[in-house]
Amino acid sequence: MKKEVNPSFLYGVSVEGDNFTDRTQETRRLKLNFENGLNVILISPRRMGKTSLVKHVMQVVDKDIVHPVYMDIYDCRSEYDFYNKFAETILKQTSSKIEILMENVRRFLARVSPKISMSPDSITDYSITLGITPKEYSPEEVLSLPEQIAKQMGKHIVVCIDEFQQLAEWPDSLQVQKRMRGVWQHQQHVSYCLFGSRQHMMNQLFQDKRMPFYQFGEPNYLQDISTDDWIPFIQSKFEKKGLHINSNFVQQICDTVENQSSYVQQLSWNVMLNTENEVAEETIEMGISDLLMQCTPLFMEQTGSLTSYQMNLLRAIVDGQHTHWSSQEVLTKYNLGTKSNVAKMQKVLMERDFIVSTEQGLFLSDPVMGLWFKKKA
Repeated sequence: MKKEVNPSFLYGVSVEGDNFTDRTQETRRLKLNFENGLNVILISPRRMGKTSLVKHVMQVVDKDIVHPVYMDIYDCRSEYDFYNKFAETILKQTSSKIEILMENVRRFLARVSPKISMSPDSITDYSITLGITPKEYSPEEVLSLPEQIAKQMGKHIVVCIDEFQQLAEWPDSLQVQKRMRGVWQHQQHVSYCLFGSRQHMMNQLFQDKRMPFYQFGEPNYLQDISTDDWIPFIQSKFEKKGLHINSNFVQQICDTVENQSSYVQQLSWNVMLNTENEVAEETIEMGISDLLMQCTPLFMEQTGSLTSYQMNLLRAIVDGQHTHWSSQEVLTKYNLGTKSNVAKMQKVLMERDFIVSTEQGLFLSDPVMGLWFKKKA
C-alpha cells in the first residue's frame, strides 16, 4: 500500500484541511458573500493565503444553492487566452460527467469543436480544449456562458479568478475590462470573486475611479494571521512529531517574517527539521539561515535588473529610513540622486511590488528580503 505524504507545514502552495489555520472571520464573511451572490475583491500582499482561503470557502459553502468555480489566469497572455480558459473551466467544473460537458458545448458553444484529452492515470480526469477565436464567438457571448449554465443548473455560480491582475498587462487591456464589466454587472445568477498576488496592480484595477472595475464588488483586505492563532497551530504540529516549541519561540518565528502565512510555515518547517527534542535559540537561528539560503536565488533574480539607485533605496528602507525622502541629508546619505529620481524609483518599485506605501512610510513588501539585505550589508 502506498504511503501518504503528510508534511507538517506546507508553503508555496495553497493549503487545506489540517494545514489551513484560523481565518474564521474571513471564512464566515466570504461564505456569506458567496451564498448571497455578492461580488468580492480580495486584496492583500503576497504570501498571505488568499488562494487557500478562497478554496477553503469553496469547500464549506452551501452546495445546494451555490456552485463555486476556480480558475488561475496567470498563464493567460491575451484576451482570447482568457476566454478559452474561462469557457473551458466553467464547462468542466459545472459538469459531473463528460457527457454533460459535451451536451453543454453543443447547447451553448455549438460553433466550436472541442478536443478532449484523457489522463493516462485516471478514467475520470480529463482536459478540454475549445480553440475559441473571434470568428466563432464574440467576447460578450463567452462572458455570458456562466449565466446561461447557472440558469440551467438552477444554482448560483460563483466564479473565483486567481491572478486577476494579469489582465492589466494584456494588449488593449482597458477595452477588455470594459467588456467584462459590461457583461458581468448584469448577470443575476453569477457572482465573482476576483483576487491576485500583486497588490499594487489590484488596487489600481479596483480602487481607481477611472477604471472599469471600480466598485465592482465588496473589497476585502486580508490581514495577517495573528501570533495568538499561530501559537497553538505550530505547537500542535511539533507535538505530533514528538517535539516541543514554547510560545516565545513561535512568536519569534512570526515576528521574523512579520506573520506572512507562507513564510511562517516555511520557517516553522526549517526549525522543525533542525530540532531533535526541543526548540532552542540556536535552532531558530539555523532555521532562519536555511530560509535565507532557500530564498537567495530568487532574491538575486528579482533584484538583478534593478539599478544601483533602486538598490540603494531598498537598502535605505531596510536601514530604517521610511520617510523624509526629499531631505537632502537622506538623498546624500543613501546616494539616491535627485528628489525627482526618488519619486520615479518609488513608483517603479511599488508597481513591481518590492515596496508598499503605508501611513508610516515606505516598507519592503517581503520581510525575508529585508533580512537578506541586512545579511549582504
